[in-house]
Amino acid sequence: MRMKQANLGFDLTTKRTRKREFLDEMNRVVPWAKLVELVTPHAPEGKRGRPPFAVETMLRIHFMQQWFTLSDPAMEEALHDMPLFREFAGLDNWNMRLPDESTILRFRHLLEKHELAAQMLETVNALLSGKGLLLKAGTVVDATLIAAPSSTKNASGERDPEMHQTKKGNQWYFGMKAHVGADADSGLVHTIRGTAANVHDVVEASALLHGKETDVYGDAGYRGADKRTNARTLRWHVAMGPGKRAALDKNNKLDAVLDEIEYLKASIRAKVEHPFRVIKRQFGFVKVRYRGLKKNTAQLTTLFALSNLWMARRKLLNV
Repeated sequence: MRMKQANLGFDLTTKRTRKREFLDEMNRVVPWAKLVELVTPHAPEGKRGRPPFAVETMLRIHFMQQWFTLSDPAMEEALHDMPLFREFAGLDNWNMRLPDESTILRFRHLLEKHELAAQMLETVNALLSGKGLLLKAGTVVDATLIAAPSSTKNASGERDPEMHQTKKGNQWYFGMKAHVGADADSGLVHTIRGTAANVHDVVEASALLHGKETDVYGDAGYRGADKRTNARTLRWHVAMGPGKRAALDKNNKLDAVLDEIEYLKASIRAKVEHPFRVIKRQFGFVKVRYRGLKKNTAQLTTLFALSNLWMARRKLLNV
């Protein structure tokens, strides 16, 4: 009896998997033409040797790395193993050559060298502003810790000197801190700063403002931001410290009006937690991948640009 030929996974099914749905939505909301226009002047011309891959192809591969937490070698393997990824990158012709990990690495270095991540965030936010999705009246400032490997089992025999340890609550963390300024209405991120983990939130407060807001919201870590010499003339709405709040409540001085005000401030501040959730849970970014603040801040900037598009995708697709 003749055996049936084994299915080796090359059946290009049209089943609408969650991964396919995700890539389809992102394909429709990412401003590819604008981003390609931004990167093209810096891309190699390929006058000698093999012709370079198209800028849009490399951008699509770079973004898939961010969405699915893939290293350069893992991204190369995924292109060979997954028809869906090749299709998204425009490499679905069966006899086309595929980028290797060195090509993927060089493209990332090109973006870092010319500081294009920040410009890509500006391009994305210009699109969102044009659609009326990014307002200018208020900014929420906040920061989140990103862990870094604390092991010294590496080529240099030491931890990353640009990272630092800090204590939060009763637990110690080693890594960096992502400081962000987000739109108070939508939660979309407009400004990002990367520092060592031990840099206090209030130090970066003024750097997170775009200059057109009238109100700024922050948690108790931003107390005193309005009194700093580099603070702009704004209305700062900073949360009452937990100790002071507990003392007032204990002495029956936390009246209903003050309690309602704190609740309203907290509901606005909660908007900035949404992009943190997207990059950490949706995109799986919970630990730095590279050494040094510059490279990791560039990756964070790209992640927040993509999280803005993800958070606004429904409205963009319905516009």
